[in-house]
Amino acid sequence: MKKKCENCTRAKHRTEEEKNDLNRRLKIIAGQINGIGQMINDDRYCDDVLLQVASATNALKSLGNEILKSHMKTCMVDDIENGNLEVIDDVLNLFGKLK
Repeated sequence: MKKKCENCTRAKHRTEEEKNDLNRRLKIIAGQINGIGQMINDDRYCDDVLLQVASATNALKSLGNEILKSHMKTCMVDDIENGNLEVIDDVLNLFGKLK
């Protein structure tokens, strides 16, 4: 049995396939970040480093968008069906944070 965070009030069940996909993407992003660090240590040209920073940034945004889509299709729908319309404002706030 998984230990639940004492301060957490909500949780999201993800299938093993979802977890594997998200974790695969995170490993790729971690590799990109490590590569940027190596480029800096190797005194690579600024343009090259900045291109990799942009690539990692886009990968993180893409990951965030996938999680948001899943949230809207599952958690948000469940909340609305249960009468919690505040979730709409929560998601609108998320859009602002994910820019």
